[in-house]
Amino acid sequence: MSSLYSKKVNGKTYWYLRTMARVDGKPKMISERYLGSAADVAAAFDAGDTAVMPQRTRHLAFGDVAAVWSMCQRLNVIGVIDEITGGRVAGAPCSIGTYLAVAVCNRITAPCSKARIADWWAHTAADRFTKIRATDLDHRRFWDAMHAVTPGQLEQISQTITAAMITDFGLDTTALALDMTNFATYIASVNTKAPIAQRGKAKQKRTDLRLVGLGLVITRDGGIPLTWHAYPGNKPDVTQFPAMIDTLTARYRALGTDTGTITVVFDAGQNSAANFAHLTGAGLHYVGSTPPSDHPDLLDLPASRRRPVPGDRFAGLTALHTRKQVYGLDQRVILTHSPTLHDAQDRGLTQTLAAAGRKLDELAATLARGHSRRDRNQVEAAIAHICSDTWGAQILTWQLDGDTPAEFRLTWAVDTDARNKLTQRIFGKRILITDRQDWTIAEVIDGYRSQSDAEFGFRQLKDPHEVSFSPMHHFTDHTITVHTFTCVLALQIAHLMRREADTHGHHLSVRQLLAALAGIEETVLIYPSTGGRPKARRMLTETTTTQNELAHIFDLDRYTPTT
Repeated sequence: MSSLYSKKVNGKTYWYLRTMARVDGKPKMISERYLGSAADVAAAFDAGDTAVMPQRTRHLAFGDVAAVWSMCQRLNVIGVIDEITGGRVAGAPCSIGTYLAVAVCNRITAPCSKARIADWWAHTAADRFTKIRATDLDHRRFWDAMHAVTPGQLEQISQTITAAMITDFGLDTTALALDMTNFATYIASVNTKAPIAQRGKAKQKRTDLRLVGLGLVITRDGGIPLTWHAYPGNKPDVTQFPAMIDTLTARYRALGTDTGTITVVFDAGQNSAANFAHLTGAGLHYVGSTPPSDHPDLLDLPASRRRPVPGDRFAGLTALHTRKQVYGLDQRVILTHSPTLHDAQDRGLTQTLAAAGRKLDELAATLARGHSRRDRNQVEAAIAHICSDTWGAQILTWQLDGDTPAEFRLTWAVDTDARNKLTQRIFGKRILITDRQDWTIAEVIDGYRSQSDAEFGFRQLKDPHEVSFSPMHHFTDHTITVHTFTCVLALQIAHLMRREADTHGHHLSVRQLLAALAGIEETVLIYPSTGGRPKARRMLTETTTTQNELAHIFDLDRYTPTT
């Protein structure tokens, strides 16, 4: 039952709407709403429908930010960082852990520079449920706090949080993929404060920029990075392999895990006799690969030696098993042939030959007009450049007739027999090497395919919209290290979220998952004043069944607005 009643404060009368009910047989007030003075009530009554309409609204990001924050809370990211670093630096409005957690949240949901994080935060609902003000996130205060963090502390933080991930989420760490890449920076050539940024072989094709290398070891279970290693961009990947293995073994020994149960998967770019010896010395098992062209004896083995690999996921795949001395070790070697890979390589060769053919036709037409001034050596060099593709050079045949530039005539053709021999001998084949004597051929192949998890992790870091590593506008080794730590932690949490959704039946990519969560927005309805401050009500936007289920998975109810 509701009723109006008044209160006198300093001689003035104010009205309230009170609702009473019986609780345990006794009357009890269950709610009370302030209505204002008599003039306020009259104004509200006179305004009619206008009074119940909001004056304006604000739309804030909620679902994706709250889900990431929920994961950070579950892993106690802020607590771990503050315990290791000492918490707050003098004069900082937030602790070091808080700054890094906010940076990780930004890196996953809407990557931007540290200078723009405060503005991004102001357009989210996070200030409501975290009690962190946008004004507290000034990028200068952020870097003041980060300068108090040492690389050793970042390593300890990474190790502690990774251990929590393995324990809390039950990650299977027996099969791991190792891979390396590099990222472009925007550091000037004259900058001497960032020796880690060097010019090298840019995998993003930005040869004009200095590079920072990054190695990751990623679980086959969910593609979760377990350890990382940043290194100068001019260092070949193969030289960083021992450091990655040492970091991995040290981390596992700190967790009390037997490294003899771990299998590391890596591609041929890490191959060397020294690296295989290092793996053996570390007590780790491995699955790797070696270029087929390095083993002509295996390529010449007849197809009749290969047998179908059992399992629906290996449809059409055939393989043979043998042993061979590779990189100084007596290796278990498995040669596989995939019809799918064979067809893809054949289509690629067709495209390569077509492109080379067009260029040869253009050159032949130019020579036929008799206007060329290049001598024979120059023309032959141009032809060799056109036919420089490794496979194309074995298939394309050409002849240059004539003695003077005006008389030069070019004819060319595709050697069909050579093409058929090449495709049958090489295409579709991979050569895998392993020390796993107890694994079946199918298990070895399955293990090697987990290398794609590491490659997917790097593709995620190169996505400009979610968990983006680039662009990196940092100019010292320390700020680059902090940025790398933030990006890797963001990648870990993003893939844990994807894995968590997957275990609940939602098979989404990171981008699809974040897009679905981002669709859960918070709307602030701001009503006109009736004598006091404008009143605001908060509510979530309409959601789909999938969004409701994701909200439950990531415990968004604890962050949902109540008024």
